[in-house]
Amino acid sequence: MSARPTLGRLTATMLALPVALSVHSALAADEGVEEVVIVANRVAVAPEKVGNAVSVINEETIRNSQAVVASDLLATVPSVSVVRSGGPGTLTDVRIRGAESAHTLVLVDGVQMNDPSSPGGGFDFGNLMVGDISRIEVLRGAHSTLYGSQAIGGVINIVTAEPKADLGGKMQVEYGSMSSAQIKGDIGGRFDRLTARVAGSYYRTDGISTYVGGAENDRFRNTTFSGRLGYDFTDAVGLDLRAYYADGKADTDGYTPSFVFGDTGDYTTTKQLIGYAGLNFALLDGRLKNRLAVQHTGNDREVFTGPFGAATLSGAYKGENRRYEYQGTWGFSDRVTAVFGLQREQTDMRSDVGPQQADVKMDSAYLQLQAEIIDGLTLTLGDRYDDHETFGSEHSPQLTAAWKLPTNTILRASWGEGFKAPTLYQLYSDYRNPFLRPETSRGWDAGVEQRFLDDRASVSFTYFNRDTTNLIGYLSCPSPLNEICSLPGHSFWGYYDNTLRSEADGVELQASVVLPGGLDLTANYTHMTAVDRSPGSFDEGLRLLRRPDALANMTLGYRWPAGLYSALAVRYASSSYDVGRVKLGAYTLVDLRTSWAVTPSVDVAARVENLFDEKYQIIRDYGTTGRAGYVSLTYHF
Repeated sequence: MSARPTLGRLTATMLALPVALSVHSALAADEGVEEVVIVANRVAVAPEKVGNAVSVINEETIRNSQAVVASDLLATVPSVSVVRSGGPGTLTDVRIRGAESAHTLVLVDGVQMNDPSSPGGGFDFGNLMVGDISRIEVLRGAHSTLYGSQAIGGVINIVTAEPKADLGGKMQVEYGSMSSAQIKGDIGGRFDRLTARVAGSYYRTDGISTYVGGAENDRFRNTTFSGRLGYDFTDAVGLDLRAYYADGKADTDGYTPSFVFGDTGDYTTTKQLIGYAGLNFALLDGRLKNRLAVQHTGNDREVFTGPFGAATLSGAYKGENRRYEYQGTWGFSDRVTAVFGLQREQTDMRSDVGPQQADVKMDSAYLQLQAEIIDGLTLTLGDRYDDHETFGSEHSPQLTAAWKLPTNTILRASWGEGFKAPTLYQLYSDYRNPFLRPETSRGWDAGVEQRFLDDRASVSFTYFNRDTTNLIGYLSCPSPLNEICSLPGHSFWGYYDNTLRSEADGVELQASVVLPGGLDLTANYTHMTAVDRSPGSFDEGLRLLRRPDALANMTLGYRWPAGLYSALAVRYASSSYDVGRVKLGAYTLVDLRTSWAVTPSVDVAARVENLFDEKYQIIRDYGTTGRAGYVSLTYHF
């Protein structure tokens, strides 16, 4: 409570300024950077040639947002909902277009991050800090053609910063509410044929109580390092090395000995490691670009439960993923490009609960062809073949179209299939089912974008639909003798099976404008219906849990003379349902931000989050952060 007087003065200072916030990608042209989209085609493509629904959060937007955790950035993207189980660092799910959180494929610097040791194989965003992230691309819809398993809801591609010039870097310190403190820095540069960059950050906070009625705060700390090293042997041959490491500890609440959710001494430690080594070489006068790569992902989680000061290890989980890949890009002409590749993936998990150890292999091949068949009209057609050693093979086709008309109107449409392989836990645990099939999805979207004012303003509309079948659910046994438990070799408590189905459709509206004089505005609105279509289920025809049917974001911004920038951001989520069909109310969050480039080397910034101290829940009985204020100082060298 001692932070209230400081927070009040900070709020008053910021309210004395006109409010603003930058747009996602409209300012890229102001930075002198040609805007491209990478995640849709695995190669850089101009946005007007992409038929998929993609959102790009660029470096300037990330910097102006002052966000600390990456999930806060993702929550501003259309059709993306973020579900966090308490304060910073706790389990955080990201769902795209109403799909399951495990249906979101997450890449960091091109390396898949999803955790194969978790029951559903999803990625926990709770330990992912903004740190050295310079760009995020969100590809919405089913896209297994280029990315394989888990790309049912969409793909999130997170890119850390690259060296841009001679040796240089920055240091930043931040302090604020809940005794939150952060220090981060980076250094790197280009030296003839060599490029190198390293970055690191440390964050800690006293947090809030995970249990909404709790009397103690649950702390979180995180340490993150990332690095890049590149060397061009010749103009056509280069080596690319990347690494990322995150180490976090998050206090959580749990169930007391009387089986009541409340304050406990539970906590979880998480370590995530990725490594990438790639050799890039070009042939045929640069028309055929090739990449040979080895990727490694490691996730190590330990869960401790028990009373305060006496929590003991109750579960240890370690998952690893290794990929060996060749990718080729052949530019037949300025209008026709082919992307093709081969992959071998090996996934392993170890735990101190069943299964003790399990592994699986999958081989894949993909081909995608993009052609501008007439001026402005670009078609993309692709297919993927996956051969999984347990369930067999799967095809994942895709077709997209983008047509830029002379009126500066862009028509877009895409159709694609996605799949998710059964996890090692579902295949080999005590609740295993070796006969599981992959979860599959078919989806399409269509939309129109209109640009004005020399591309400084735009409005767009997109309709989407997705049907997901063979969803894997857990069948509980009423008794060991019940016929539902007749599957041999599993626990008599129950087992996994392909019994579920869901459907989602909706509309995405977006608008942005950058006006002379420093004013800019961006807004998006999503209305979505995500429904359980499982035949015979008690929930058949009802809304899926923890999916608001309406999401909205609005940001308004103004750039003052002398390097001063101010911002207002508003986020809205409609009501949703939690377990037991408990209805959770709608909420609106308002943030204020301001920053000032005092000198070319020194920046100061401040923000107030949840300005009106909105009381809300995203998960029943789990706490959410109230009003909070922060200040930071950055030094560039």
